[in-house]
Amino acid sequence: MDPATEAELIELEEAGARVRVVGGARRTPPPDAVLRELIANGTGVPADDVELVHECAVCGARHGRVSVAYPLTRSGAPWFADVAVSGESVVAAAGTRHPLGVGIEVATLDSGAVIDEAAFHPSERAALDELDPARRALVRATLWARKTALLRAVGHTEFIEPARLALSVPGTDGGVGRIVRSIPEFGSEWRRVRFHDVPVPGNRAASVAVIG
Repeated sequence: MDPATEAELIELEEAGARVRVVGGARRTPPPDAVLRELIANGTGVPADDVELVHECAVCGARHGRVSVAYPLTRSGAPWFADVAVSGESVVAAAGTRHPLGVGIEVATLDSGAVIDEAAFHPSERAALDELDPARRALVRATLWARKTALLRAVGHTEFIEPARLALSVPGTDGGVGRIVRSIPEFGSEWRRVRFHDVPVPGNRAASVAVIG
């Protein structure tokens, strides 16, 4: 049994995207293999023929979401896709309608005040302080997974300090997060961003950010 093909499939119908989650398998498949299988499943193209590009089209660095060189969508447009891995967990997402990004983070009981100040908006830190330690760790990881996913979805851009962005608090937004305080760099796009949290095995949190 191939873990890449037997992974859990999640439909994000509102976002026009699909997500595969691999976790707990005896052998964790390569992240690209999971993403190729996901795209192949939606196109009928053999997984081995799916061409992925990790280099940024602007600067050539490996950052931001993955590009799909082949196949194209039925309309001739490129797919939007991304994949992330943490330990034995792999999350891949692909869609035809909107840019997206994937983030996975480990839930730690104490990430440190300096890190939290650099990562989270004051309103987010205040919300985290109100939670018991066990729940706080998972909510913090989910917030950071959301921000990571968003920056990957945005791709090449000037450096954005994550603490300038405030997101809705996981656990109070039904698993579909929003930006509640934005920054000028995002213009009006921030109103269209949604964060779709997906379950992953172990002490981790994962989210798919969709711009649109």
